[in-house]
Amino acid sequence: MDEQACKDFMHRLKDAFELNELLIVSTCNRTEIYYAAQADLSVDIIKLLTVQKGLSNSAEYIPLFECFTDHEQAIMHLFRVAIGLESQVVGDLQVTNQVKHAYQWSADINMAGPFLHRLLHTIFFTNKKAVQETGLRDGAASVSYATVELAEELLETHADPTVLILGVGEMGADVCRNMVNSSLKNVLITNRTMAKAEALALECGFKTVSFDNLEEAIQQADIVISSVVLPEPIITKASLEKANLFTYKYFIDISVPRSVSPDVEQIPGVILYGIDTLQNRSEEAIEKRRRAIPQVESIIAAAVEELKEWSKEMIVSPTIQKLKNTLEQIRKEEVGRHLKSLTEEESKRVEEITRNMMQKIIKLPVLQLKAACKRGEAETLIDVLNDLFNLEKQTQEHSE
Repeated sequence: MDEQACKDFMHRLKDAFELNELLIVSTCNRTEIYYAAQADLSVDIIKLLTVQKGLSNSAEYIPLFECFTDHEQAIMHLFRVAIGLESQVVGDLQVTNQVKHAYQWSADINMAGPFLHRLLHTIFFTNKKAVQETGLRDGAASVSYATVELAEELLETHADPTVLILGVGEMGADVCRNMVNSSLKNVLITNRTMAKAEALALECGFKTVSFDNLEEAIQQADIVISSVVLPEPIITKASLEKANLFTYKYFIDISVPRSVSPDVEQIPGVILYGIDTLQNRSEEAIEKRRRAIPQVESIIAAAVEELKEWSKEMIVSPTIQKLKNTLEQIRKEEVGRHLKSLTEEESKRVEEITRNMMQKIIKLPVLQLKAACKRGEAETLIDVLNDLFNLEKQTQEHSE
């Protein structure tokens, strides 16, 4: 689902179930819905989703969904998704950005409450820590990333090198998009269907060259990245000999079957890299990332434990606020009786002294409440404070 579809569905869920905290992560191969509620609404949410997608028999689709009804299990799953441990390519950065977009959508329509805010900020901080302290994102873990990485290495000593990308199928388009954030800026794109090349060039900020002028484009380029799917190679020794090459020329062939004939390397100055080289590079990167998984999981576990401690403290937050409000009301009433007989300077001094007193008085109960949370004994202390200060009654009177 795109952004608008996600927001529409969130509004629908909010109206149907009166939800206040909701997150929908939608990527090219997953849609995940996270919500906070007292009851398990997962099956009802799936039914609504199938209705939104125009599917008539929702019962058929319910078994296809995976539901995490345990609070901690759901949190752990979102950590793993956002940091890239559940991605097809381990450590995939794209899914992290997609979770950030999902969080922004929730915030835009006021569906991100205190817990969701804390959860997502903790996830983003943990992701940053995992990247800095482990090899989770080291190396190019896909052929398209490896292609760009290799091109940068080969052209490192060239001044303003020219890159020619031949073919804008799925692989060629991925290379173009990955090249946007690379050091290579002078990029030419060509394709048999020029409309596709022009659309991609516009998206990436690159230029196009006519497919009919392929020979001239190869002459102009320092490196040619070919991803054309044809029965026979489009670039051969014979075609390059006609091009009259006068300098070193690199070719990276990511096509299956080959689109650059291996015999081109018989021409002096021509160096060819095939898809096997790139796959080896990406496999090495993936293996390095996999080795980092236990360390990343340890970082996640520590973050989840810290989040649990904060969640426990949330239980006592309303009581702490009630206690503060009650004591502040008492302070104001007592001070108010004497302010008329005091000078402005004396009034300021009394305000300062009494506020400091209240802060010191409340400090110990707050510390004791937080400590009781960690021991799992918060409810007893909350009851004691409610009885001692009659907090429920005081809160009602203040609200009236």
